[in-house]
Amino acid sequence: MKEHEMVSAVRETGRIDTADHAERAIDATLTVLGERLAGGQSRDLAAQLPPALAEALPDEGAGHRFGLEEFYERVADTEGTRPPQARQHARAVVAAVKASVEPGLFEHIMAQLPDDYDDLLGTQPVQH
Repeated sequence: MKEHEMVSAVRETGRIDTADHAERAIDATLTVLGERLAGGQSRDLAAQLPPALAEALPDEGAGHRFGLEEFYERVADTEGTRPPQARQHARAVVAAVKASVEPGLFEHIMAQLPDDYDDLLGTQPVQH
């Protein structure tokens, strides 16, 4: 997926008002996901995303351990919104990421997350 396609998919799926806000949601979600992943997984993910969006991911993930509710709270803090909107936006971002990267990589990355993160995978992107 190209950058504008990913932003558009996140905007539509996440019911976000502007492209700028969709970009903030993508940046916030990828930043927090990068904090949660361990080792080179975030670098591998970044290699398959549009460069401008991939900048939010670190080369080496810190592997911080936190649950899904804290994930949504961190996204909300980074994005500048409330947790219910952050949940909606993060789910849209992850759905767009899933549609953008090789299935094996996505599955490998998601395997690092505990079972309660299944909620994060609950939305499919709108195809254009």
